[in-house]
Amino acid sequence: MTRKCLFGVVIVSLFLCGARSASAATVALLNASYDATREFYRDYNAAFVKYWKAKTGQDVRIEMSHTGSGKEARAVIDGLDADVVSLALAYDIDAIARRTGYLPADWQSRLPNDSSPYSSTIVFLVRKGNPKHIKDWPDLINPGVSVVTPNPKTSGGARWAFLAAWEYALKADGGSEDKARQFVRALYKHVPVLDTGARGSTATFAERGIGDVLLSWENEAYLVINKSAKGQFEIIYPSISIVAQPPVAWLDKNVSRHGTTALAKAYLEYLYSEQGQEIAANHYFRPVKNPTGRYRALPFIKTFTINDAFGGWSSAQKKFFADGGVFDQIYQP
Repeated sequence: MTRKCLFGVVIVSLFLCGARSASAATVALLNASYDATREFYRDYNAAFVKYWKAKTGQDVRIEMSHTGSGKEARAVIDGLDADVVSLALAYDIDAIARRTGYLPADWQSRLPNDSSPYSSTIVFLVRKGNPKHIKDWPDLINPGVSVVTPNPKTSGGARWAFLAAWEYALKADGGSEDKARQFVRALYKHVPVLDTGARGSTATFAERGIGDVLLSWENEAYLVINKSAKGQFEIIYPSISIVAQPPVAWLDKNVSRHGTTALAKAYLEYLYSEQGQEIAANHYFRPVKNPTGRYRALPFIKTFTINDAFGGWSSAQKKFFADGGVFDQIYQP
């Protein structure tokens, strides 16, 4: 069976999109994922393929589709024939369930930790020496500061960043809904360009040299640090940020049609295994299972959750990011 490939969605694999069909001895699995997981899934997929071969004798070919989380969800809704999705936030998978019926509404209950095998947060990436002296959220709206962040309409990371900024302003001394609105309005006046996804914003900041600070996934910030010349960039942890929980799910109707149900479930369950958690930690995600402190330790940061601060993603999406919501009201290019 040849899987459907959509124009505008990049399929990253060892095979071209047109060659989706697996041989009789090989089973193909397509994972639709968000921008900032590319390097993680490169290593995880290799580990899972070896694990599955040893366990079942079956050869597996894992293919990846990467773009902004909201854009990736739209691609699946429009026909990208994925077996599993690993997106930046639960709302995007909820949208797939609601619009397509590919998976049940209670999909988050099928895997541990609300189907989020690791977490991350939003940090600031600045240039060598931090020349604009950016230490916390208020510094982002200082005169002359240029901020790089993706478009919340298409990027999950951008939505996490928006909500982190909002909650900071809301809970600051003298904070209120009006002051939070004023703060994020001022913040986006300092944003020169909105890329569609986190990786695009990373390239804008680190490769094109635009901006003084990048609002970044924590793991993405470390990727830039490790790939760049030593000391070229620095990570700043703000006084408070958000617990970002990227979830995963298999798409029941698709895997049933492809004959990959058992494989897709095992692929996602292996994320919670010791090796899966270690690979996540090695890529600067925060594993959900680290009882002995075995994996890489990341700095402590005070955080809040989407449920505690906003009543969950359904409420947050409707208020802030739906057409006509707060973001549309405050953002003027």
